[in-house]
Amino acid sequence: MRILVIGAGATGGYFGGRLLESGQDVTFLVREKRAAQLAEHGLVIRSSLGDATLPHPKTVQANALRETFDLILLSCKAYHLPQVIEDMAPAVGPQTAILPVLNGMRHLDLLDARFGAARVLGGQCVIAATLDAQGTVRHLNQSHSVTFGERDGSRSERVERILAAMSPARFEPRLSTTILQDMWDKWVFLASLAGITCLMRAPVGDIMAAKGGEQATLQLLEDCRRVAEHNAHAPSEAVMARARGVLTEKGSALSASMMRDLEQGGPIEADHIVGDLLHRGGDESDALGMLRTAYAHLKAYEVRRSRSA
Repeated sequence: MRILVIGAGATGGYFGGRLLESGQDVTFLVREKRAAQLAEHGLVIRSSLGDATLPHPKTVQANALRETFDLILLSCKAYHLPQVIEDMAPAVGPQTAILPVLNGMRHLDLLDARFGAARVLGGQCVIAATLDAQGTVRHLNQSHSVTFGERDGSRSERVERILAAMSPARFEPRLSTTILQDMWDKWVFLASLAGITCLMRAPVGDIMAAKGGEQATLQLLEDCRRVAEHNAHAPSEAVMARARGVLTEKGSALSASMMRDLEQGGPIEADHIVGDLLHRGGDESDALGMLRTAYAHLKAYEVRRSRSA
């Protein structure tokens, strides 16, 4: 199976590197600076679950992309997606499967519109990783899974082939027949975590120590759950119980990566993670007070950042 991984940053570098390490035919679509870095130092992964140094990984830049691939593993920030779609377009052939691991749902609409829904799988990943100043991928926790599947719930030949290709790699591939529900479950949790930690500029434990913090958190979680229910993807009570437990854990240092991006003055996925969820609330959106407040806060930050720039 010929695999194109979009980018070689924290997520693409980790999962693409693990696939390359296991013997798969992997090419990374990268920009010139990252291509030079990989040519000089190789793709380096540092992880408590096993280090890897992969010399001279195959790379290609967008202006030189000519061949099509069997699988495209797509991980990028949502605000880069329109350009990434154009960059990867030459690699998409009649039999190409596109596996995006972005959060939320809006990226599926954009990919469907450009390439057709039949080519686009559902997918998500769970990992905490970062790319350091030397270009090393640093895996920060014990989680490293990719969940994927056909959006109609079938076990097609192509997803079985993808599972077979991923199974020897040093991460956890999971073939799901309920991938859309899986994605909604994660989105409800992530939008709640991002919304409340950005709004309060604090990790979960500090929010729980503040008067009214738990009430605000649980109201935001309920707003997100109501949107999922409105879209026929309400999380189960077991999923909600886990989310409530994580989001109200006393002393927890957990915060969303969006909060870290915001505190560093960087771009954020406000529209993709929080705004699109609010938009999908339909007629109920006016009643989603905490979700609307969280979104307004993120948009005000973006306005201020744009003005300062």
